[in-house]
Amino acid sequence: MSGSFELFIDGNTSYGFRIKAPNGVIVAVSGQFPDKASAVQGIHAVREYAGMGLIKDLCETSPEARSKAA
Repeated sequence: MSGSFELFIDGNTSYGFRIKAPNGVIVAVSGQFPDKASAVQGIHAVREYAGMGLIKDLCETSPEARSKAA
């Protein structure tokens, strides 16, 4: 079974979507979109680009290393 995208209305003023893993855990939540069509376009963009995306590590050190240094 694959994950899923869920469209929702955020605060009665905008639209958004969340990505859920097969076990139901929410793994990502989008920003706000002005209308449903824009949110759907956002889903299409994630589907297109996520599989090809590079991982960019912006972490200076791990949380464990920081806690040991303190």
